[in-house]
Amino acid sequence: MVNQQNGLIRWFDDLGMDDLKFVGGKNASLGEMARNLVPMGINIPDGFATTSYAYRKFLQENKLEEPIRKELKKYEEGSQSLEDTGHQIRELFHHGIFPIPVAEAIRKAYDKLCEKTEINNIAVAVRSSATAEDLPTASFAGLQETFLNVRGKEQLIEMCKECYASLFTDRAISYRYEKGFDHLDVALSIGVQRMIRADKAGSGVMFTLDTETGFPNVVLINAAWGLGENIVQGIINPDQYLVFKPLLEKESFKPIIEKKLGSKEQKMIYASNSVSRTVNVQTSAEEQAAFVLEDDEIIQLALWAKNIEEHYGKPMDIEWVKDDKTDELFIVQARPETVQSNVSENEFNTYHLQQKGENPILTGISIGSNIVHGKVRKVEQISELEKLDEDSILVTQMTEPDWVPALKKVKGIIADSGGRTCHAAIVSREMGIPAIVGTKTGTKVLKEGKEITLSCAGGDEGQVYDGHLEFEKETINLGELPDTQTDIMINLATPESAFKWWRLPAKGVGLARMEFIISNHIKIHPMALIHFDRVIEETAREHIRKITYHYKDKREFFIDRLAAGIAKIAAAQYPDPVIMRTSDFKTNEYADLIGGREFEPDEENPMLGWRGASRYYSEGYKEGFALECLAIKKVREDIGLENVIVMIPFCRTTDEADRVLQEMEKNGLRKGEQDLKVYMMCEIPANIILAEEFARRFDGFSIGSNDLTQLVLGVDRDSTDLNYLFDENNEAVKQSIRDVIKKSHKVDCPVGFCGQAPSDQPEYARFLVDCNIDSISVNPDSVVEVLKHVSEAEKARREVTT
Repeated sequence: MVNQQNGLIRWFDDLGMDDLKFVGGKNASLGEMARNLVPMGINIPDGFATTSYAYRKFLQENKLEEPIRKELKKYEEGSQSLEDTGHQIRELFHHGIFPIPVAEAIRKAYDKLCEKTEINNIAVAVRSSATAEDLPTASFAGLQETFLNVRGKEQLIEMCKECYASLFTDRAISYRYEKGFDHLDVALSIGVQRMIRADKAGSGVMFTLDTETGFPNVVLINAAWGLGENIVQGIINPDQYLVFKPLLEKESFKPIIEKKLGSKEQKMIYASNSVSRTVNVQTSAEEQAAFVLEDDEIIQLALWAKNIEEHYGKPMDIEWVKDDKTDELFIVQARPETVQSNVSENEFNTYHLQQKGENPILTGISIGSNIVHGKVRKVEQISELEKLDEDSILVTQMTEPDWVPALKKVKGIIADSGGRTCHAAIVSREMGIPAIVGTKTGTKVLKEGKEITLSCAGGDEGQVYDGHLEFEKETINLGELPDTQTDIMINLATPESAFKWWRLPAKGVGLARMEFIISNHIKIHPMALIHFDRVIEETAREHIRKITYHYKDKREFFIDRLAAGIAKIAAAQYPDPVIMRTSDFKTNEYADLIGGREFEPDEENPMLGWRGASRYYSEGYKEGFALECLAIKKVREDIGLENVIVMIPFCRTTDEADRVLQEMEKNGLRKGEQDLKVYMMCEIPANIILAEEFARRFDGFSIGSNDLTQLVLGVDRDSTDLNYLFDENNEAVKQSIRDVIKKSHKVDCPVGFCGQAPSDQPEYARFLVDCNIDSISVNPDSVVEVLKHVSEAEKARREVTT
């Protein structure tokens, strides 16, 4: 082992996190993994690092410290711009000469790396690693340079000098001022790592939590063809995979809860000449239509990410690559995640638009969860950044690392390209401003100077609205919320918002609506997928072909998409129960799905027509219901999320209940098998009257107050003229609720309530508590108020009892 104080070169397997002050965060982390995780089966490409001592020797022999301080002083005094300061200091490095001992140490280490890998003139990645980087509160991401496909000793020496100079990029200078680091206290180590050829196989980035919400139970993986720089720089929209960590160790499950195909328009590959080293080329139609990773590779990367996180004891940001020749996966970098991991677990902020705008004029991938309004300022190049001010929403193709100092003043960012791990996403998270990336057309749709509202409050999808829409922010201290005997659960409509609410003290999902997943993520009538030949309308046929083009069996498209949506909701609340209601569209709503008009009748009153349970055993839809069952089966048995409970809506008779349960059995869902529970919506007077009979068939009830009120009072819930009669407080409705709870509890059948009344009316929560309701399920933004209402009701009830 070399002397730690004076050594010029350290090999990765001789390093650990204790060596951060000698080799910086990136290289210390690579050494930590090489020393501790390679023996566990995680692949790390071999390599070495120059030390901080080597960097300081470069400064000393080239007498750079004093000139650097002079240039920085000019900037501090305001006599020189940041751009000029950075340029002048970098020129000092460019004109410097490597001390002979340092240059020789680098050359000898490179020769040894060639010997160890048995590859002459091996290609290496040359990465900058500052000695104050990758700390829990300061990521330093993208501040210094990385050089790929570097070959030969002399080119390596030249790139090492470039790395040293990159310690004084404009963004690095600005960042150190902001974080309070002395510029000359920070040294630079250079990591030289065997380059894994990934022209064909692909590479990417992964995080050991959800980057938008901090949800800790997933690994988020982005993947693209070629080298991974295009993902980080936001040049392309990558594939995205989500893997559920708690089930990774169970071999019988494959807990991939989401797979999103990215467009991946370009890929970065090795250049044939030695000057540019890498080049971007267009991907083929086949590459754009295919996922980069197979399922087994996704699972392997997720397992590695989980092991790395457990070793470090904190959420991690990890880069990976796949070898073209061997298809082996490698981890090439790992650093602490610095945004969500520092968010207070007890403080929860929510944002709500108070005005209902028209349809959004632009959508994309949301980064953050807040809302802002401001004026569009389009920027194509660094010289245009001067027009940005405190009222600007930056609109661009993609942000550049050099723009960071100017981005501090903007309200939000909108980018045409990029995914969740691109530069704009990373920067906006760290600065605490919302961004929408991957919009594709933002720079074309939005006009310079236009007043817009940017909203990231709706989950995965961010929206841009025309004009200035009012919004409110609410901060909740979760540590002050009361505990209740009555389970408070949440209603969830879409998978996009599922992770947003994980911090709330809810006891699961009391109502998840399958039809919302179908309408938002599938959009095609299931019977149109099963009987594509019966779809007459050519526009619908073309839509179906386009959406399902990479599926040989169109039914698998429905199953996969539906299963992914259910799984994301189930994962967000695991292991608490998630009650998934099977589809409850009305015929007019089914008809609006692509290809739906061929399979739906015209009804005078769809609200009382062919809906809910009556569809599931009918010749006209039971094949579609089979796909719903198979999606649930996949979620429970393949992915492993056995906390999913099935709920049947609008079940009119006990005979109908029997027929539906038989159809479920035919499609692999047998009540009681593998602990499968089946609930029923209690929303028809017949359900109340025959509650004990229905309870013998089902494991639980959920009272749907909207339909129950409608049918008890005989009032169309959608009628504007009769709105004054639609009242959940009507004594007939309340008596129905009392009756069903009493009857159900006689036969040990739990009863929940899903409706808005407890959110709006404290007295309604008191009424339900007095009825001995087992659970109340409300919209997530109502949980806090309902907890308070229920807690007060339970307290009052105890006082009366005593």
